[in-house]
Amino acid sequence: MKAFVFHGPGQSAWEEVSDPAIKEPTDAVVRVAAVTICGTDLHILKGDVPEVPPGTVLGHEAVGEIVETGSDVRSVRPGDRVLVSCITSCGRCRFCREQRYGQCRGGGGWILGHLIDGTQAEYVRVPHADLSVHRLPGTLADQDAVLLADIFPTAYEVGVLNGRVRPGDTVAVVGAGPVGLAAVATARLFSPERIIAVDLVPARLEAAHRFGADAVADVHEAPAQLVADLTDGLGADVVIEAVGVPESFELCTRMVRPGGRVANVGVHGRPVTLHLEDLWSKNITLTTGLVDTHSTPALLRMAAAGRLPTAQLVTHTFPLSRTEEAYDVFARAGESAALKVVLGGKQHELAVPAA
Repeated sequence: MKAFVFHGPGQSAWEEVSDPAIKEPTDAVVRVAAVTICGTDLHILKGDVPEVPPGTVLGHEAVGEIVETGSDVRSVRPGDRVLVSCITSCGRCRFCREQRYGQCRGGGGWILGHLIDGTQAEYVRVPHADLSVHRLPGTLADQDAVLLADIFPTAYEVGVLNGRVRPGDTVAVVGAGPVGLAAVATARLFSPERIIAVDLVPARLEAAHRFGADAVADVHEAPAQLVADLTDGLGADVVIEAVGVPESFELCTRMVRPGGRVANVGVHGRPVTLHLEDLWSKNITLTTGLVDTHSTPALLRMAAAGRLPTAQLVTHTFPLSRTEEAYDVFARAGESAALKVVLGGKQHELAVPAA
């Protein structure tokens, strides 16, 4: 089959690789129908995630069809259309029992496209399939469903829920990329008084308005002052960091009110300064986290009911064979106005051993 393979910082290729096969009785093999590219994939290509070994197939989000299952898989069977979650869960360890699947110690967590071959391929092996894939409602299109593999659960859990957004809050979202826009959309579920989006790309600020932001600010035009002006000098109740660079994190800590919450979602590839000389007396709460995907079933129901603006996030589509081009478009989001890039295609028939 063909897959998008990481060969080291700055090196990758769409190339021929071996077909995946069942290795454990809890595995499933999925024929990929749609995948997307995550900002984390760009971090890997830059060398910011050194634990990813060269030769790894990238990608951790997909929609597809089950073609084979191990003998212990009970919740899905060949022919089922499924969402492949970005997080794999063993279901047995302490963290999985607490629904902290991102911290799984039983061979799960974020492993696809990280520690094992991922989803940007014609087929993918999914460990612990019973808890790591979700059957999809027939009404949900592939390009909508694939956004529930990572983007929406990450924004909702690590941003909105960790930030404890409440009715009447002022919420600032720093970074109006896909995760930031999903944070704007899901924060609205809690009826905040206002949502303020901050970015440096005009097209993304326009998108933030469409997703429900009440005010937007260019990062170069004193966004902290705008937040202060809108809150009688107090600052935001909740600030969600959705970029992953030191400058955006420090901006978040300047925008939060005393007693407020900063929810860091961004993946940081460089050290960040925490200015405790300014923050020690402000009673702020700072949260970090890898998504657990415990909210995925609920988000799938909302998406199927038309309650989430998934389709608005998809700006570019490509066949899987043009993955390298898709990466280029996504990496140049400031020029291409890309939000989410979805790839799809079925060009290869997997050789499944006879039973």
